[in-house]
Amino acid sequence: MTDGEKTRPKRRSDGRSRSVSRLTVVQALYQMELSGQDSESAIAEFLEHRIGEVIDEMELAEADHKYFAGILRGVIERQDEIDRALARATGKTWSYDRIDAMMRAIFRAGSFELISSVNVPVKVVLAEYLNVASAFFEDKSDELTFISGVLHRIARDVRPAEPAAADPQTP
Repeated sequence: MTDGEKTRPKRRSDGRSRSVSRLTVVQALYQMELSGQDSESAIAEFLEHRIGEVIDEMELAEADHKYFAGILRGVIERQDEIDRALARATGKTWSYDRIDAMMRAIFRAGSFELISSVNVPVKVVLAEYLNVASAFFEDKSDELTFISGVLHRIARDVRPAEPAAADPQTP
């Protein structure tokens, strides 16, 4: 390596992806809502049987286990606060009860990170959860536009000083 080349910093998650953790949290929240499963059972199931496993000859990506469990537990612990923020963000146009269960899972996980993970920039949280949403909803769809708008409203509410919170086109 020459003097001009810089080494990449070591990832704090030891190579395991926080992006995959976020996607997995959304899947676990969705499953929990549909089945009534508790968070600790969902965490155990996903860590033991889903994350990093081979299913239908496809290896599922590895996730940062600690990050996954932290977000999932945090969403459950602060669900009332998160749901109140989401009710304000969705406004009178959409009754929160009418929102699709998958969309609610995305909203809850993204909102938790916006509220609690102040060390993760708003721009990163928004981009990550829009990427997660695109795994479940068509690109350029009304659903993705709605998800972006709601998450931006929450970001503006909880982190008004961060410029990325103000612009729905940021991610």
